[in-house]
Amino acid sequence: MNHLLKLTDLSTAEILDILDTADRLKYQKKHGIEHHYLKGKALGMIFRKSSTRTRVSFEVGMYDLGGTALFLSSQDLQIGRGEPVQDTARVLSRYLDGIMIRTFDQEEVEALAEHGSIPIINGLTDYCHPCQVLADLMTVRERRGDLAGQKMCYIGDGNNMCNSLIAGGIKTGMKVSVACPQEYAPDAELMKWAAENGAFTCTRNILEAAADADVLFTDVWASMGQESEAEQRKKVFKGYQINDAVVAAAKPDVMVQHCLPAHREEEITEKVFEAHADEIFEEAENRLHAQKAVMVKLMA
Repeated sequence: MNHLLKLTDLSTAEILDILDTADRLKYQKKHGIEHHYLKGKALGMIFRKSSTRTRVSFEVGMYDLGGTALFLSSQDLQIGRGEPVQDTARVLSRYLDGIMIRTFDQEEVEALAEHGSIPIINGLTDYCHPCQVLADLMTVRERRGDLAGQKMCYIGDGNNMCNSLIAGGIKTGMKVSVACPQEYAPDAELMKWAAENGAFTCTRNILEAAADADVLFTDVWASMGQESEAEQRKKVFKGYQINDAVVAAAKPDVMVQHCLPAHREEEITEKVFEAHADEIFEEAENRLHAQKAVMVKLMA
């Protein structure tokens, strides 16, 4: 593993190795055991999209690992004024030991990896969100044990979160079902890959998708950059909500996960959110541990 660009690039063994490392780092963090595996290392963090969890978890993660994290807003970089991404990649590779980027286009992340000479970590693109889903898988495994054979169900927009959940679920042997409006389906090539490599279904029937699920996932109906579509999306996604009926269709001890921020009473009801808040905020915490594991694997 040279980069983390998208989960389909990783083998099952590589994903499980990251999760094992994350478990160990979480134990060390909780018990005050020093783990300065990246002492003297520097991570550059390029943000074209604003963030709460991504920025804080990567900064704290590098501090825990003994390294330094630099916040690099696109407004402060020449890349935000038209410098080619290949030039930025080659320059930053001479200063830094790794780059995390949170941006719009997957192609920009891929170009950094192609032209740079240091590890690149995808902190989010419009196509995928691998760091979040590694944290999701970590959380499910903590509470369920082995991932293989577990059924995950995602309800809502077939967006970057959905794409990465499909990839991560199939790679780790989970059964994956998705319920979304036809015009907001996940990436077509990814769905074809998923159907050829595991147990995957995509339907508009929410209760059918949720039947016997071990874990339910959702995300906001309008992601960052789609604010102008918010009202239209509310109409399209009406009913694509994790509520009491959806929870009842799943297994009695179903987990509920949300990558946050949550819009209560839209994609998830207040009641369901609060009933599963411990799981959801454990998922949020695990961003820290999963990303530290990625940085250790790539930069140590």
